[in-house]
Amino acid sequence: MHTDIDVLIVGAGPTGLALGIDLARRGVDALVVERADALFPGSRGKGIQPRTMEVFDDLGVLDAIRTAGGGYPVGMIWRDGERVGEHRMFDPAEATEDSPYAEPWMVPQWRTQEILCARLTELGGRVAFGREVSGVTQDDAGVTVRFEDGTEARARYVVAADGGRSAVRRSLGIGMTGETVDPSPMLVADVRITGLDRDNWHVFPPRGEGEGFLAICPLAGTEDFQVVAQFAEGAAVELSLDGIRKVVAARSHLAPDDVTEVRWASDFRPRAALADRFRDGRVFLAGDAAHVHSPAGGQGLNTSVQDAYNLGWKLGAVLTGDAPASLLDSYEEERRPIAADMLGLSTSVHRGQTRRGEATRQLGLGYRESSLTEETRANPGALRAGDRAPDGTLEGVRLFDAFRGPHWTLVAVGAPAHEMTDATNMPDIRETVRVVRGPAQESYGTGLFLVRPDGYVGWAGESGDGLKEYMGRVGLWR
Repeated sequence: MHTDIDVLIVGAGPTGLALGIDLARRGVDALVVERADALFPGSRGKGIQPRTMEVFDDLGVLDAIRTAGGGYPVGMIWRDGERVGEHRMFDPAEATEDSPYAEPWMVPQWRTQEILCARLTELGGRVAFGREVSGVTQDDAGVTVRFEDGTEARARYVVAADGGRSAVRRSLGIGMTGETVDPSPMLVADVRITGLDRDNWHVFPPRGEGEGFLAICPLAGTEDFQVVAQFAEGAAVELSLDGIRKVVAARSHLAPDDVTEVRWASDFRPRAALADRFRDGRVFLAGDAAHVHSPAGGQGLNTSVQDAYNLGWKLGAVLTGDAPASLLDSYEEERRPIAADMLGLSTSVHRGQTRRGEATRQLGLGYRESSLTEETRANPGALRAGDRAPDGTLEGVRLFDAFRGPHWTLVAVGAPAHEMTDATNMPDIRETVRVVRGPAQESYGTGLFLVRPDGYVGWAGESGDGLKEYMGRVGLWR
């Protein structure tokens, strides 16, 4: 390849593709490389949480995601061929003005990746398939990535988004600390099935000692079902059509021939692991390369996409020369604690200790303790610097519409007129920051809120005092 680029992203999963989109819309020269010859074909990470829906809104793929998927069906519990009760997978939640996406949305992972890849291509981004990394070296000026075919690529920065067995992470010698969440092996497969309705997530509890559960979920937007089956510790998991037919027939009222086709299948043992660090010089770890989750609770893909969303604007600001390179230090500072918390949450959900509810929706995550966060008010309200910036309407402008794009946004609500004027009419601010103002608003109260490109409040104040200094730190003011 011998390509000289700004950012090389290793891995064309949801993490790598989302980062590629964010960089492409900022005009950054980035290349996504993928060792496989095509996008991942399975449904594995099928749950998109409300916070990730907001991210996808900003990245310009939400309409396609909503069209491709659907809400989660009610669980139907079966025993001996009879329906014996219903099970709600998630605690119910109502959409509100400040949180318009209340519940998870189901889209098979392969479809999410197709949508992200199409958006990346639309923005002029590139994906090179069949590029397996064999080694990484770096110096003060950049990173050289070697591929198995003998070619090389040179980049100013590299992002490893190449999964739990990350070749980049191993090449750098970064360890992962973790635990086995459940010693029982699991089967997950996308199949075609007859004899089951598509209105329910069909659950078949264990009927005897040594037998695990079976769950068969209709995959929204497709004709497929996702089969998940648990096995006894040490048991072999067969991924063939005959093997999956045996499991389904043994644990449900369905006949073997009711499983007509296996479109994708995999086995795994649930584990949780966290990389010892998320950065090594000019190389960053994101997604499963940095943290591996149990699939319970639907936190893995969502935490991974949000890694990309956090890193993209920072790389863009540094590469354009607007912000100092030290801005990149905040990536690990902000994302590693979040990943650790989400690992604990997904493990707790897997073990039945926590329900899927407010915490798993990820709307409450934030960066109050970050070095990028400044709260200057003596008596802040419920919304503080570091928190996710809520949606809402000011003077007829929807805030998420104002936030959408690669810029910062200054929200001025209920502040005295002279303070709003002083803070929002600085000569250079309109070239770098979008301004929205209006009367006091329920979610924001009163004050000035500088919202980062990733939708979190970076700075908050009662007046514009200190705003210029903060903007200088993050590359918005010179």
